Amino acid sequence: MTQPLIGVLGGMGPLATVDFLHKLIVALPVRRDQEHVPTVVWNVPQIPDRQRALAGTGESPLPAMLAGIARLNAAGATRIVIPCNTAHLWFDALAAASSVPVIHIADATLAALTRATSATAPVGLIATRGALCAEIYQQRFIADGIPFHIHTDDELDEFFTPGCYAIKNYELERGGKLLEHAGRLLVERGARRLVLACTEVPIGLTHIASELLPISIDSTQALAEACVAYWRQVSPRS
Repeated sequence: MTQPLIGVLGGMGPLATVDFLHKLIVALPVRRDQEHVPTVVWNVPQIPDRQRALAGTGESPLPAMLAGIARLNAAGATRIVIPCNTAHLWFDALAAASSVPVIHIADATLAALTRATSATAPVGLIATRGALCAEIYQQRFIADGIPFHIHTDDELDEFFTPGCYAIKNYELERGGKLLEHAGRLLVERGARRLVLACTEVPIGLTHIASELLPISIDSTQALAEACVAYWRQVSPRS
């Protein structure tokens, strides 16, 4: 049997990739190093900005992401994950180019949401404008009958987008406060859970110890848990 190996297409951003790897380690209690999930990581920040590409102000990230997929395949990955929600707008092309399955972050997050709450409880979706326009999550919510709230364009411009880029610039305090405010707007509209569908968001909220964390579904954490589930299913037992 081929040794299970998680390939991580990272760099989007690099801090979010490191956060994913940390959560992957914490998600699997072990007795010794050898029991952890093996990974090979392509953490290359030079992949063009996904949000700017979708806004028409930057080049496509797809060629660089395809190069990363090829490297991970060559390294022997048996599953690939992408700890960036917006990058999943190119999921079909990336999955088609991979010789091994790619785990979709939205599927992992929806599974975590389903475990955590009733399907009738309204959720607030915190995501980039590109992810919202592509309805990566909304389509899944509608299919499962989950009511949801999203931000207005003005709220994205004033709170979410500057908060997201503040995290990328390692302004964690400023970014965390902006993203927390964005989350509170959705709670005020009736959201009982928040889906953190951008991997910069949990970094910011954790840094400021936000009171929103207990009601939040972290897409990075959900992706890590999906990797652990795969590892437990296929890894040889000692």
